Amino acid sequence: METWDAVRSRRNVRKYGPDPVPAEDLRRIAEAAWRAPSASNQQHWDFVIVTDREQLTELATVWPGAQHIATAAAAIALVLPDAPDERTRLTDRYDLGQATYAILVAAADLGIGTGHAGVGDQEKARKILGVPDGHTVAYLIGVGYPADRPLRPLRAPARRPFDEVVHYGTFSSRS
Repeated sequence: METWDAVRSRRNVRKYGPDPVPAEDLRRIAEAAWRAPSASNQQHWDFVIVTDREQLTELATVWPGAQHIATAAAAIALVLPDAPDERTRLTDRYDLGQATYAILVAAADLGIGTGHAGVGDQEKARKILGVPDGHTVAYLIGVGYPADRPLRPLRAPARRPFDEVVHYGTFSSRS
């Protein structure tokens, strides 16, 4: 798939088919995260790939919006060390945003769906994943083949109108 098609095809997938995602595809998706930009190239992140059904089922309980993780073929947990200051916390979270989008687009490029989730119960998430204290499991991304329909470019995504969102030169400008 072309990059532009992957960007236009990416959507949040919350229901997955039964097929596993090949290990080489999971590695490629994780490599996209690893290659994402990082402030001052700090790369404070770690990524945990989970394919074990019991772990996935347990991870689905760490946040109400994470239930789709239970039926995903895999999940990628994005982990950060606790930040020593507010500036590092902000840049680390921004970096995870960039890594997340790299994951989403790389997966879409392979025809693989993704759905992100937050993590509320940190203690439980760390225990399931073997993450040491002093670290935060920031996000989970479900990975798998969509159950409803394959990924394809969306012609009319549910978005605010482009011309309301994009400004040129100043915030008040349009077109």
